[in-house]
Amino acid sequence: MTRTHLTEVRLFTAVDGEVIDDGTVVVEDRTITWAGPTMDAPRPSGDDVAVDGGGRFVMPGMVEGHCHIAYANRGPRELDATTPALAMLDAVENAQTLLAAGFTTAISFGSAHGIDVPLRDAIAGGRIPGPRLVASGPDIGATASNADGGPGLNHIADGPWAVRAAVRELARQRCDVIKIFLDGEHLNTVAPPGVLTWTDEEVDAAVGEAHGRGMRVACHARSAAAVKQAVRAGVDFIGHANYLDDEAVELLRRERHRLSVGPGIAWEVSLLERGHEIGLPRDAMERIGYRAEIDATVDAVKRLRDAGVPLLIGGDYGLNIAPHGTNARDLQLFVELFSMSPVEALLCATRDGGSAARPEGDLGTLEEGKLADLLVVDGDPTTDVALLQDPDRIVAVMQGGRIWQGLADRRPWRRDRFELGPTGEAS
Repeated sequence: MTRTHLTEVRLFTAVDGEVIDDGTVVVEDRTITWAGPTMDAPRPSGDDVAVDGGGRFVMPGMVEGHCHIAYANRGPRELDATTPALAMLDAVENAQTLLAAGFTTAISFGSAHGIDVPLRDAIAGGRIPGPRLVASGPDIGATASNADGGPGLNHIADGPWAVRAAVRELARQRCDVIKIFLDGEHLNTVAPPGVLTWTDEEVDAAVGEAHGRGMRVACHARSAAAVKQAVRAGVDFIGHANYLDDEAVELLRRERHRLSVGPGIAWEVSLLERGHEIGLPRDAMERIGYRAEIDATVDAVKRLRDAGVPLLIGGDYGLNIAPHGTNARDLQLFVELFSMSPVEALLCATRDGGSAARPEGDLGTLEEGKLADLLVVDGDPTTDVALLQDPDRIVAVMQGGRIWQGLADRRPWRRDRFELGPTGEAS
């Protein structure tokens, strides 16, 4: 079988923080068969294809850990009014945008109109370009919860048997993950952070039913009380975790081998910076608690890092104040707000995101036997992660051995082989 040898690259495997100055990656079919120093790499033979990377930076594809792929880069009211047909059209475009931005995998945190599953299947089948999708359905929550919103975006369930029925419906739709709301949002006057909108019995029913049917569980949990409820019930992905007490941190530390936390900090930052564009002026957002929430999140993340809890990037992108394609800003925020090094932020986006998305262990690093998801980048994100926000710096994207070209400017894509031109453009 033909192998592709990508040589003469600066290689960041994400196994640890090391960068190999003269590296080679060898890909056969969908998987990596070699990643390491060029001097030790196997030589091309037969019909193998050799590609000279010209000293560019190669890293694993990134994982968006809190994805709303059908959100259409509009305001909240427009999202509520979106029809299923328009949501699917938006999602197809957003999928291409995410892949062009270097995100080869995404974990869904709620799907408008339940379109994630057919979208996942179309991407997996090669019909459209997009991130490998861990697909969810509509959010599930209680009456007067943060899920109690527009039609098509949620499923309201009160009582454990109603919760089980809602989860079973998502199992019938072949979802990979369900998204539940355990507390709310400062903007929600009936369900702010700290108000638990489901009982323990209801949460246990959701998690038990989902796990029993082979699905995982993502949750919105801002407060320490909601985080503790999530951990005790066995939730797999915890979104936000802004306010933590000692007990919550200790519970997360004990379960760090099986769960991950996504701070989702871009939501608060974007709301303060651009909320006025959707009728939410900064001074009003600060008064109701969003500035304080950022400060609390900085403290929470420090404690989570000390406890060794895996952290994922992903910040509720998909509104007009934080549109799809700008997702790599999370890495910059992790560096600037959470005092991570660029390498630490990259490991959150690659190694830790890959382990969370696919616990079977075949994603997130460039190693023999792993899925061949990688990026060819102009520049060195281990010294400046902000450059990953520039789509022109993403020279090429490989996903499961497929090469996608022309994504950033919507040129026709191909998935057979690629060459790197002297200017760093895929051709």
